[in-house]
Amino acid sequence: MSVKVCKFGGTSMADAGVIAEVKKIIESDEERRFIVVSAPGKRYSGDSKVTDLLYKCHEELKKRKNCKKSFEAVRSRFTDIAGRLNLKLDINAVLDETEERIVKENSEQFTASRGEYLSARIVAEVLGAEFIDAEKVVFFNEDGTFNGERTYREISAAVTGLKKAVFPGFYGVDPEGRVRTFSRGGSDISGAIVARAVHASLYENWTDVSGFLACDPHIVDSPKGIKTLSYKELRELSYMGANVLHSESIFPVRKANIPICIKNTFRPDDEGTTIVPTSRYIPSGNTVTGIAGKKNFTVIFIEKSLMNAEIGFIRRVLSVIEDERVAVEHIPSGIDTMSLLIESDELANYKLERILDGIKYAVEPDIIRVIENIALIATVGHGMSCSVGTSARLFNAIAAADINIKMIDQGSSELNIIVGVKNDDYERCIRAIYQEFFVNRGI
Repeated sequence: MSVKVCKFGGTSMADAGVIAEVKKIIESDEERRFIVVSAPGKRYSGDSKVTDLLYKCHEELKKRKNCKKSFEAVRSRFTDIAGRLNLKLDINAVLDETEERIVKENSEQFTASRGEYLSARIVAEVLGAEFIDAEKVVFFNEDGTFNGERTYREISAAVTGLKKAVFPGFYGVDPEGRVRTFSRGGSDISGAIVARAVHASLYENWTDVSGFLACDPHIVDSPKGIKTLSYKELRELSYMGANVLHSESIFPVRKANIPICIKNTFRPDDEGTTIVPTSRYIPSGNTVTGIAGKKNFTVIFIEKSLMNAEIGFIRRVLSVIEDERVAVEHIPSGIDTMSLLIESDELANYKLERILDGIKYAVEPDIIRVIENIALIATVGHGMSCSVGTSARLFNAIAAADINIKMIDQGSSELNIIVGVKNDDYERCIRAIYQEFFVNRGI
């Protein structure tokens, strides 16, 4: 029998009523055997996510040596959920133990992980399934990187002979036995890890939206849904801000050629979006699959005559950036020019000033200047590579909207075209591109 791994996000864990619906979803398909859960999310606008409440617990712990006041909000959420579900689980005993261990461990990452731990304890009880603590089966290396070889082996061994099991997402342990977490949203990664470990036929990621949309619905009213994406398209769109799925979550399943399906917990009959290995992707005939972007980038523009003939020029520039431990997003270049695009938040605490001084010393540029408040917009799709005039359509649409392009970056794969515009032009630019490829001429 095929095996499906299901990950349920924070909104799917928000309250007892939603968890009851999650139970129905899981029990409606006997192939849904292994479940990964997040911490409870917001129940309504203005509510707090449990993970945020737990971060407050750690802040209180640092100041007062206990977290009793902050933990009360966490306790209230879980006792309410357990009470409404009529569980036999002694939730107060579990919460007492959790609070004691938070104080004992005195670790921000451990504290933050307890939302997933408590969610998984409850969902395992609801389903009558085995609870498998991520501390026992998910491992990090000393440097904080994920230890896949050991993790896949341990998960595979842990589920042997089990009909159904529930895992908490978001965390694992390092070689010293200390709890380590993935970045926020990391339960998506945990779900993909479990899917690979059990050789799943499908990784279902259940959230509060019915898959990916062609662009941000806060910018374009009712944008078209995307039925199928390739891993490469997903990576581009997720990285550029389409945050339905954590951008790093595709790596475990991509290596095993396991498809992903994004589904809506609140509308389970919706088709959703299926993400497939690029080798199995069948073009739909669409020129563009989706549009995504992010604001607040800084451009460091460097010009020097005969730069292209100066051996080691780019290496010396990038060494300055590396010394400040700053990531460069893109490096458009010409014969005598290069631009470094960096997220503006990365350049706080005088890093920009130090980088500029370092570049001046390292390569003695003729000109160096800074352009701030830049937004990057990626137009993505496999169909772009075989459609004549795609770039012309894109640039004409942006020009017709009276938007000045500050930067263009296109890889040789022709999977995407990235343009840089002023922050103030970001929304208008996305609307112009969407109008051109999804409305004016269809797809």
